[in-house]
Amino acid sequence: MQQPPLYNFCPRDGRPFRENEASCPLCEFRRDVPQNTTAQPLQPLRSPWRKLLYVKQDYPDNYVDETFLEELQKNANVREYEYWSVVLETTIVSQHISSIVIFVAIFIYMYSIKSLTPHALITFGTLGTALGYGFWDWSNTKLTQTTNVQRWKIFKGAILFFLTLLGLTPILKTLTEKTSEDTIWALTVILFLANLAFHDYGSGNRKNIKYPGSLSTNAAIFASVVLASRFKTNLEVFSLMSFAVEWFALFPMLRRQIKSTSNRGNLALTITLFLTATTLFSQISPAIMVIYILGMTFLTFVCPYWLIWIQRYKNEIHGPWDEARPKIQHGRSIDFN
Repeated sequence: MQQPPLYNFCPRDGRPFRENEASCPLCEFRRDVPQNTTAQPLQPLRSPWRKLLYVKQDYPDNYVDETFLEELQKNANVREYEYWSVVLETTIVSQHISSIVIFVAIFIYMYSIKSLTPHALITFGTLGTALGYGFWDWSNTKLTQTTNVQRWKIFKGAILFFLTLLGLTPILKTLTEKTSEDTIWALTVILFLANLAFHDYGSGNRKNIKYPGSLSTNAAIFASVVLASRFKTNLEVFSLMSFAVEWFALFPMLRRQIKSTSNRGNLALTITLFLTATTLFSQISPAIMVIYILGMTFLTFVCPYWLIWIQRYKNEIHGPWDEARPKIQHGRSIDFN
């Protein structure tokens, strides 16, 4: 027995139409014909989903279409490192650690061993500063024109600073007179660790050699003040403080200048500082010397290999869910991507 034809009814005007008709001719809705004996109204066709926030669409807020993961990028910004390049970059850290070790050794030679005189330290610091400034001025002359007026300002500033330091020496000598030595040593260790942690290890560029960070420099100078206050004479205090300013405020700038100028010079400076620190502490404590050598070996050769090996576990993904980042171009409009 032949079944009667099924009808659908248009939700707009109630007009029936047969199952062989794809849609109602008087409206924009399309109806699917049910296969059972009861005719059901068809669902309206929805416009394609667009990734636009400001357009109201017939989709839930968390809806994504099948093309959502087509823009997925995995480890797009991961940098592949070369072992010896990373080893060369670790010289920035090893040089700073060696500088702290050398300064502590110089204090011990003056305070405990009594084999280093204040006159020798002042002479060494003055000659080293003069040679460092000569290299600084020579390398900067290649990039910018250094005038005699600028050199004179630097010279006057240095003279004024050291005269001020000389006047403050009697105050610094009695700064920790009532403080126990255990407190002094513990405070010195904390301050040098702060200097090591907050030091700016960025090399900058040849046209902009930045001054060391104020927090790390202040921590190192404060540690030097605490150590210098243990001396008995004003000359010893002045010699250590003047060397501390040259060593922790000026020498980091020279190290960055050498690194940005010559890789060979930077490597030679790293080896020189390492050998100097090792030689000085070999007469103070062989155990500390061995710990220092092992630490520098681990930092210079093991840590770069560790960094390259651990890169295989990096899983960084980017996709359409990332926030747009504006690209500002001078003279042009802002482009969001």
